[in-house]
This record gives sequence, C-alpha cells and structure tokens, in this order.
Amino acid sequence: MKTQSFRFRGGVARVAAWHGRSDIASVALQCRGPLSVDTVERLLDQLRADGYREVITNALAPGASLPLVDSGFSIRGRLHLLSHDLESLPPPTRRTRRARGTDNEALLRVDSAAFDEFWQLDAIGFDQAARATPRSHTRVTREAPLAGYALFGRADDVGYVQRLAIRPDAQGRGLGPALLSDGLRWLRLHNARSAFVNTQVDNDRALGLYERAGFRRLPVGLCVLGRSL
Repeated sequence: MKTQSFRFRGGVARVAAWHGRSDIASVALQCRGPLSVDTVERLLDQLRADGYREVITNALAPGASLPLVDSGFSIRGRLHLLSHDLESLPPPTRRTRRARGTDNEALLRVDSAAFDEFWQLDAIGFDQAARATPRSHTRVTREAPLAGYALFGRADDVGYVQRLAIRPDAQGRGLGPALLSDGLRWLRLHNARSAFVNTQVDNDRALGLYERAGFRRLPVGLCVLGRSL
C-alpha cells in the first residue's frame, strides 16, 4: 500500500503499511493541537475501510495522546525526550559525509540491524521521518560498508535528531558521537537554536550517548500508541 494522507482541521495524518504489512497501519500525526474525538473516530473508520486491522502511531506528547487514549488506544512504547541548546558543540569530526541516494539500501540495512523489529524503519518509514520537517539532512559514516547514519530535521529554529543508527558490529568506535556532532553542527549552521531527540526508555546506550553530547532529559516523555480495529 502507498502512503495516504488523511486531512483534518489543524493537521494531517500520514498513513502507510507498518513494515510492509497490509493489515497494520502506521499513522504519523502532524497537528497544531490535540485531535478531537470525532476526528479520531473518522480516522479509524477510514483505516477500517482501507482494510487495516490494527494501527500504530508515531511518538506523541501526552497532550496529543489523550484523545487517542479516550478512543481505545494503549501505550505500545515509551520514550525519553531530551533537548540541547546547541551552544557548545565539538569541532567537526571528518568521519562522516552527507548521504547520497545510492546509500539508501545500505542505510536501511543498518537500521534493521540496529533496532528491534518494532522500532525499525522501512523505506516508507524513513521517507515519512525525512518529510516530518520542512528541511532534513542525512549523514552517514565514511566506513565501507556503511556502518551508521543519522537523520536530522529542522522546522524554523528548532532542530530534531530524527534517527541515529549504528551497525552492532561497528559500535564502540566513536561513530555515534561523530554522526551526532556533525549533524548538530549542520542544525546550528542553518540557524536552529535548539534540538530535540527521543529514545526508548530501556535504551541506556543511546541515552548515554545523547547525555554525553550535552542533551538534557526533559521531565515529560513521549509515547507510541496502538489499538486493534
């Protein structure tokens, strides 16, 4: 199934098959405020009409989650949310480069190796992540075969670390810090004044990477929600 858009007052829901499964919808919500219960129910009706039997959302803040919980969604995953002021960054590492289109297949293989199935991105999921902000920038390691990548996004003066993945056999070589440093410098160069990243609550390795880079854990996290249809 191709990506579809469900538009409503104040936003849009991007819908695609989750991990290529025609019975599970992946829904990426982009909205300026919480959804109304009526909007949620109309979205669910559309998903049923399209043949889906289950739905999983993108990571949502508590305020955005409440109308979905009221409509029968439950928490499938919890994430820490962290912020960075972009004031103090290390010098460029020269260990990464800007991604090219020819890197896409290798990039997705890295993602598949780095994350459990629930958190993996396929080609559609990566495209959705890249389109979640008006500007995006992907960096990859210079090692061959490709050992890691990171996707960064920017909306006005706010930056986002959308994704960072290192092949398990390449971890411990300083590639994660290099990708993160070079991507954060790109954000600051393009006038971002802060950056945000989220990571699973049980991913201690990633959490340590971000905190050592100067990110601060925020008191409120994010949730991935889901429900059967």
